Amino acid sequence: MLKTTQRLKTVQLLKTSQVLKTTHPIMSPSSPKILISGAGIAGSVFAFWALRAYPNASITLIERDPSLRLTGASVDIRSSAVDIIKWMDCEKAIRAAGTNEEGMQFVDVRGRGFATLRASGREDVQSITSEFEIFRGELAGIFLGRVEGRVRVVFDEMVGDYEQVDDGVVVTFRKSGEMEKFDMLVAADGLNSKLRGKMLGVKPSEHIYDEGVHVAYFTIKNDLLKGCKLAKGYSDTGGRCVMIRPDPHPEGRTRAMFMNITTKGDVETKDRLNKALKEGNESYMTLMEEMYRDVGWLTPEILKGMRESDDFYCSLFGQTRAPKIQDGRVILLGDAGYATPGFGTSLAIIGGYVLAGELLRNEGDVKKAAKCYEDIMMPFVKDSQGGVIGEYAMQMLNPQTSWGIAIRNTFMRVMLGLRIDRLAMLAAAKIGFSEKKPAMGDYQWPAQ
Repeated sequence: MLKTTQRLKTVQLLKTSQVLKTTHPIMSPSSPKILISGAGIAGSVFAFWALRAYPNASITLIERDPSLRLTGASVDIRSSAVDIIKWMDCEKAIRAAGTNEEGMQFVDVRGRGFATLRASGREDVQSITSEFEIFRGELAGIFLGRVEGRVRVVFDEMVGDYEQVDDGVVVTFRKSGEMEKFDMLVAADGLNSKLRGKMLGVKPSEHIYDEGVHVAYFTIKNDLLKGCKLAKGYSDTGGRCVMIRPDPHPEGRTRAMFMNITTKGDVETKDRLNKALKEGNESYMTLMEEMYRDVGWLTPEILKGMRESDDFYCSLFGQTRAPKIQDGRVILLGDAGYATPGFGTSLAIIGGYVLAGELLRNEGDVKKAAKCYEDIMMPFVKDSQGGVIGEYAMQMLNPQTSWGIAIRNTFMRVMLGLRIDRLAMLAAAKIGFSEKKPAMGDYQWPAQ
């Protein structure tokens, strides 16, 4: 398998002035003309399946960053997304680029493990550690590599405005100022999607549900795990959590994360985190140094490694709860429509597959396909986002007080010590229980 950076060099990159022209008429349903805003996981998966449905489709992928962003946390693949990566013939590449993480171990202030939750070894019933753990940038590179040479890719560009007309959607590009007409515009531009804001007529933040979780990811340039393949996590008071995870690269590195969980009543801490997030990486790192200076375990070394890292990234852990994910020829895909921490990557893969499948099933009728896509995805998304239980899950798993942490730790010691988790997964597999899947259509993909 080519490394991500090698793959990206082979992607067909054309200058903005070469590709964003208005000289091409709207194409027939057998060769739809599609613009995808966002060259990440969701956009690339949709491009793959759209080309499977319509090999002559004209697809342009635009990305606001100057190159594919390779930073970020590890992500996992579950539910129907496992089937989809196999149908894409990507399973081998994904496993080869995986983190090799074997499970999650919770440690005390001295670094002693008191509860370990290992991977299930199954694809149908998975634990907190998936059978497919991979870093986001690696996965995005694999998917983009599957459509290289078959789509036009433009970095450092984004949609400035759009207008729907009878036979298409006219897009104005922000950087070049040029206009072009497409059959459909797919917004795969992430949690803070500006296209979602325009489609719904509100600020992009209007439909982001704040779970009270802020995270910072970075790579430490030495192996704090000493070769161990278990991720390790430590919790302290005030909703402060530190996690380190194995890095699959041979240089001897560690992936690290600071996670802050705030209650609804702790407005002051939340405001400080949001302010630092808005100001940028330097401000956020300074705040982490202040907030974690009295936290034990390996935290001093992790803070030092944070300052020496060259891939620091921080963000809000939020859900997108949009009232609709389509409006005629404009469709929200992935995090732009239904960001869901812990399951968002799988939803992005499933969404890309379903949207292309409905385009095929509806014979290129974009508006009908978009509505069918929404009817399939929305019930599954709402169920996956957890409702009331989901709102308090992070608070229950990460208590704010010493007393709460002690109760959680005792519960985990007993449950995992008696292997109740393993017995539950084994019982679920025996009775045929598996992870929930959406009611996708049986799409009749043309033979390759």
